[in-house]
Formats: sequence, C-alpha cells, structure tokens
Amino acid sequence: MAVPTLSRRLLMLVMTALVLAATAAGCVSTADAGAPGQPNGDAAATNWTAAWGSAMQFPIPLDQTPASAWSQQGFADHTLRQTIRLSTGGSSVRVHLSNQYGTQPLKVAGAAIARTGDGAVVWPDSQQRLAFAGSASVVIPPGQEVVSDAVKLTTAPLERLSVTTHFAEPTGPTTFHRSATATSYRAAGDHLTDPAADAFTETADSWFYLSGVDVAGGASRARSTVVLFGDSLVDGVGSTVNSDSRLSDDLAERLVAAQQPLSVVNTGIGGNKLLSDATCGGEKALARFERDVLDRPGVRTVLVHLGGNDIGTPQMDDGCIRPNPRVTGQQLIEGYQELVRAAHARGVKIIGATILPLKGAKFPFWDENAERTREEVNTWIRTSGAFDAVVDIAQVLANPTDPAAPRPGYVFVDGLHPNDTGYHAIAAAIDLTTL
Repeated sequence: MAVPTLSRRLLMLVMTALVLAATAAGCVSTADAGAPGQPNGDAAATNWTAAWGSAMQFPIPLDQTPASAWSQQGFADHTLRQTIRLSTGGSSVRVHLSNQYGTQPLKVAGAAIARTGDGAVVWPDSQQRLAFAGSASVVIPPGQEVVSDAVKLTTAPLERLSVTTHFAEPTGPTTFHRSATATSYRAAGDHLTDPAADAFTETADSWFYLSGVDVAGGASRARSTVVLFGDSLVDGVGSTVNSDSRLSDDLAERLVAAQQPLSVVNTGIGGNKLLSDATCGGEKALARFERDVLDRPGVRTVLVHLGGNDIGTPQMDDGCIRPNPRVTGQQLIEGYQELVRAAHARGVKIIGATILPLKGAKFPFWDENAERTREEVNTWIRTSGAFDAVVDIAQVLANPTDPAAPRPGYVFVDGLHPNDTGYHAIAAAIDLTTL
C-alpha cells in the first residue's frame, strides 16, 4: 500500500517542476507543499493536528440527488459554503482542498474561513481569506491536494466553522464526499466574503473538495489524532442531518468531557467496501487507507468498521453498489490483516470493530449465508488478537431476542443503520484508554 521511496521522490521532483513553471507563468500551485500530513509555507515548523476530515470520492454517474448532480456537473462561477465541526481547537487553522478524482486542473479563485452562524450565515468579524503559498488563488492538478497557509484563528473543541470557496471557471466533475449528513450551500457568482445567506439559495447534503481542517497551538499533543475509518456506520448515515450526531461526533464529545486532548477525524464513506470499489461508495478501503488514515496529521489510532457491504450487497442488484462480487470470510480477514500490517508499520494503533447486525434491512441485504460470513469475521475480530483493541459494535446494536438483527430502539428507519441513539450507544462502548 505504501508508495515506493523512489516513486515518492520522483513525484516530488515532478510536482516541484510544475510549481516552478506555474510561478513563472504568473500563477502559484501549492500541490507540492500540501502533501497530506505536511505543513507548508511559514507554518513548516508547526505541530498540526487534524481536527476535522472527510474521505473524498469520485463523482457519481447516477443523477439521484442534488449532491450527485453537482458532483457530475461541477461548478462554474459559483460560490460554495460548507460547514464543519472541529473536534479540537487551537490558535491557528489551515484547510485541505482535494482534486483527487479530477480529470482537469481545479482552479480555486478564492477561499475563506469564518465562524458559523445559522445555516449559510457566518460571523463577519471572524472572516479571513485563505492563501496558498501567499497567493489568493490556487490551481490543483488532477490527483493532488493542497493545504492553505496558516491563519490565526482561535478555535474551541466542537466549534463550527464555514469554509467558502469561489470557482470562477468551470470545474468539471467534482471530487466530493457524498453523505455529509450536513448541508452545503451554493450561490451564483462571487459571494466569497458575504456574511449573509441571501445569495446561497441552493443546497446539497455533501462536501465538495474539502478534505480536511487542521489546527495548531491547542491542547492536543503530538500524534493525537484518532481516525474512524470505514463504511456508512462510520460516515454517520442514519443520524439526524445537521445535528452532529455521528459516531465521530459522539466520541469527540466524550473526549472533551473527559478532558482528553485527542481529536477525531471521520473518514467513513457510505457504501464503502473493504475489497472492491463501488459506484456510490468510493474506492475500496484497501486502496484509500494510506491517504485517508495514515497520512493525516498526527494520527495515533484508527478504528475500523468494514465488511458489511462486502457481505450484504451481493444479495442486491443496484447500480450504486456495483460491482458486488460474493466474498468469503477468509477474504475479508485477509483484507483486515493488510490494514493491520499497514497501520503497525507506521506506528499507528488499530482498533477492530465487529460488523453491525444486517438482518432486518428494508432492502435485500441479508440471508443465512451472509450471516454465517458475518459471524465468522466477527469471531475472528474478537478473538484473533490481530487488533490492539476491539469495539464490539455487533453486541452493542444486537436485538436481545435475535442477535442477527438490530435493537429496535437503536436503528434508523431503513432497518440497518444506527439512529442517533444507536450511535450514542456505540460511542459509549469505546474504552477511551485504548485510544
């Protein structure tokens, strides 16, 4: 999974050459300075902590929602305002923008950050324009990510910020995160520093290009980032939109209440699989683990929940989850072992989470063969000793009278995903000392 050292050096040389050429032409790209986990500009010596994050996906070809439509159409002279909640605070902040799945250079005409008011409203006295290697605009090559220069902004744990970006020219299909469980706002034209919401008349429940927000100067120590990695359960599907009730939010609140200076980053993707890509579920977990987990600033621990989609989707035939080959328990175990090896090679603790109950979903996601595979994998997660710790999500969510199905009070209306109460129960079952 790791990129060979020679390839990394060659990539850096090529990217440096691109930056020099762009600078000579009068535009500045910071793709080289913004390698994941690495500060740039005058912040090079700063100890950064990932305070918020999102796993990026390729655009969805199915026109199912405003979000998937935006992902295909992209933006053209639009301003996009996106709200996130920090898991920890600090005195400086920087923003990651990703063109991971772009097929053309992404031109960001301007970007700003501010404290969030209500909806698309921001607090005027908190607004600051972002710069990229000193430039107000940036060009992000396909397959790359940039990190903004640091700005002085004192933030607190669990505080909401809004990141606003203006795209003056057509972007083409977007790099995005489908199931944000949060509302993003779009305006026609340049409204980068508008504090009011009047111009932001379009909405979608996804994040676009925004892959991370880091803080520095807070209480967090070095290597203090906990990453939650996985599928829709990690992503927060089933939680109330705009309520910050995902598992990652509940865990962050527990850590703040316990006065433990750790941050929490959510890199779940709804529909994500361990072993294969999915049309609406992004790259397989094995392919994105390094980028979405190990390269985050200050990562110390990763909690993994995966396998449910690999097991459940072969019972379905839906364009969103293809391809959906049948898998064995042993194949899933070998995939988990690969994640364990990759984490330990980077000195990162890895916590295994048992696969949630699959029976009772309001779509054909379960049969007896699927249940046998789930039980086989869950037994291995609990007993193999491969992980540094285990969170028994299956036990937390299980119906006492039928453990293959979820507890009624903990399940969303689709019969599969946890609701707010279910997510709260899972977070309460995590032993904070294992993080």
